[in-house]
Amino acid sequence: MEIILMDKVTNLGNLGDVVNVKNGYARNFLIPQGMAKRANKVNIAAFAERKAELEKLSAEKLVAAQARAEKLAGYTVQISQKAGIDGRLFGSVTNIDIAEALTAQGFPVARGEVRLPDGPFKAVGDYPVTLSLHSDVDVEITIAVLGAA
Repeated sequence: MEIILMDKVTNLGNLGDVVNVKNGYARNFLIPQGMAKRANKVNIAAFAERKAELEKLSAEKLVAAQARAEKLAGYTVQISQKAGIDGRLFGSVTNIDIAEALTAQGFPVARGEVRLPDGPFKAVGDYPVTLSLHSDVDVEITIAVLGAA
């Protein structure tokens, strides 16, 4: 399905690009999220009229994400979980736990912004975590997983 991107999408394209994607990806994710519209004559003409407004909105989102990244750069979050004697956790620390801990400390972060490429943490220790606040803005923080009795 051909779509026109209404925002920059990682690994797909920039604002205003007309790209071809699978039907399900467009119908179930991109279009409902407001990231894209079907590439037909009416939508392309409407996009041409609103292009300056959309570019301004996109620039504002980028500036806001960069400001959040400056506040979070090098930040360390401590999360306590029940652990055994050998340091393994009963359960794990997931992206949801990290997002909740950051939000509780005054840094609102969505769980989808927390990137855990190796999966959840299952042992006590310090772990580097990448937060993807925008398609162009990534920030590195440290998660200190503490064992609790």
